[in-house]
Amino acid sequence: MVTPVTTSGPTRVPPTSKVLSVSSLRKAYGGTVAVDGVSFDVGRGEIVGLLGPNGAGKTTTINMVLGVLEPTSGSIHIEDVDLARQRSAALERTNFAAVYSPLPGNLTVAQNLRVFGLIYGVKSLSARIAELLEEFDLVRFRDTRCGVLSSGEQTRVALAKAMLNRPHLLLLDEPTASLDPATARDIRERIRDFASRGTGGVLWTSHNMYEVEDVCHRVLFMSHGKVLLEGDPRTLPGEHGKASLEELFIAVAREPLALERA
Repeated sequence: MVTPVTTSGPTRVPPTSKVLSVSSLRKAYGGTVAVDGVSFDVGRGEIVGLLGPNGAGKTTTINMVLGVLEPTSGSIHIEDVDLARQRSAALERTNFAAVYSPLPGNLTVAQNLRVFGLIYGVKSLSARIAELLEEFDLVRFRDTRCGVLSSGEQTRVALAKAMLNRPHLLLLDEPTASLDPATARDIRERIRDFASRGTGGVLWTSHNMYEVEDVCHRVLFMSHGKVLLEGDPRTLPGEHGKASLEELFIAVAREPLALERA
């Protein structure tokens, strides 16, 4: 059963500590700067939206946090662990899901979870897989190949995989893209539940401003590799003379310099 969505926004869980700290992060490819001096943090129990138009630097930032790309300069700490110096220890506390990064379609749901569980060194793996199959309503798909599942079912498997190691930092890049509204609402509820437990935080990218306002406690707007604006998604538009988060997004995409001066 799908849990109804409230209209008052997510319940704020005050962060008691930082699960992610990014400081002066920069990534350059020759003379092209993709990320330019970005600094932000994600608190425990917090869902932070990383927003901006295509090419703003969001995915590059996430790939640096994941250790896929090496920063040109700056630092990333997962809790108190420096990603550059203790990569394995930092990534043990992290996981990731994105619609453009599907799980191997020729493996069954259970096989995928087992392979990734082994990669993450999950203890009592069989029990953890059984727990996640139940939690994400995947028991009936246990022996089904992921490639024949619907988009919504594949997304639930990807989230189950992302929860295998009980991450302290969950990175979600467009997790509900192309999903029908009911399925997307169910996915949002599951992520809210994860954050509300108070053991981890979430960094979430999305182009769906309704979704962002519904889910995120705080948002960061990126433009041309920089964080341009930061604040509560329900009050930030009004602070910049916009009627909605969507209007603010469009302004960031079209008039970033005007907003920066404001």
